Amino acid sequence: MGNRGQNIFARNSQQQPLLRKGWAVRAAMACFAALTAVSGIGAESRETAEQEKKMTIGAYYFDGWAGHNQSAEDAGEPWARNAPTQLTRRMVEEFPLREPVWGWRDDSPAIMERQINLAADHGLAFFAFCWYWHDNGGPINEKAIEEDPKHTGLELFLKSRNSRRMKFCLLVANHDGFEIKGTEHWKQAADFWMRYLKHPQCVTVGGKPLVIIFNPGGGDKDGFAYLQEAARKAGLPGVAIAGCGGGTPETGYTHRTHYNVIPGYAAGSEEHKYAELTAANREAWGGSREQPYMPEIIAGWDKRPWESLAGLHQRDAWYYPDRTPEQFAMHLRDAMAWMDKHPEQTTVERIALIYAWNEFGEGGYIAPTKGDPDGKYLKALRSVVMPASQPGRSGAPADADKPHR
Repeated sequence: MGNRGQNIFARNSQQQPLLRKGWAVRAAMACFAALTAVSGIGAESRETAEQEKKMTIGAYYFDGWAGHNQSAEDAGEPWARNAPTQLTRRMVEEFPLREPVWGWRDDSPAIMERQINLAADHGLAFFAFCWYWHDNGGPINEKAIEEDPKHTGLELFLKSRNSRRMKFCLLVANHDGFEIKGTEHWKQAADFWMRYLKHPQCVTVGGKPLVIIFNPGGGDKDGFAYLQEAARKAGLPGVAIAGCGGGTPETGYTHRTHYNVIPGYAAGSEEHKYAELTAANREAWGGSREQPYMPEIIAGWDKRPWESLAGLHQRDAWYYPDRTPEQFAMHLRDAMAWMDKHPEQTTVERIALIYAWNEFGEGGYIAPTKGDPDGKYLKALRSVVMPASQPGRSGAPADADKPHR
């Protein structure tokens, strides 16, 4: 989300220059097409796999991959000509293997439908779309909200032909630049959100639609009370309001979670182990009967593409470049074990959240990329949450996890 670490990773091969030869691009796209087609399981198998799910797991979706890049008109930056808003020269030159197999842009119905199929086929139940207030600190600007390219993914999801395969919720990114200040503005936000909260595909917790607040300290007690009242007037039983890393019941937060937990967020460029990162996130898991916790599972962190003048001018941070699909799967299993051990501290639906589906700039992503065209992180997810769909198990094609060329 730009500057939203709460306190990704690049393989060494990501430092190599980007190969633009036609055969390389065609090969990656072929892998993606095969992964999309073959990883899907039939309707009967999907029903079996759904019954076998161990968690209801979602992933944060950040759409920095639409819109118009600020360097697009700069003749000295040819890479930016058709680039989305958050792409940087450093990403293109130093981290080319983070490019999704469908390309840097995701703003087409076809690509959204492919993402939905990939996510659903591998056990992801919902996307938590980052949502941004306009104007910062002021009253609602509906035109600016509707035209914000960072909302493109959400709108494409809602219009997609296969959206019923997944659910969605909002992650309200009320950080610097997009703050909601004052009760009246929170009321305006509540009224605007009702179109999403009433949607049949909105994630529910205890029957109530879920909203996640990135900066819980910026919440408003009276604004949340209005949100609950507006929901009931709209025929809903209320709203589940989750704070990332905090938020008290007195303010109106009914649940807690995290967006991510990042040791060394602005502590200077320094390499660390992914195991340290998962340990820090694991230590943050904890809830209560009054305020259940939805564990957050971190897929990685390495925001070097957004640092320096060739990035987004962000401050240097620790980075964790040694993640593997096996380590990610273990992190998922740890979350499952935590929920098994502490059912009173989590939701009945056993909801967990992955940071993230597509934080390519920050290094937290599980979507298939040029560096992972076979979708190994997706397969790691499926092996944990949909074990019945694994090769050799009933209900899955025997070659579901074989590389596709």
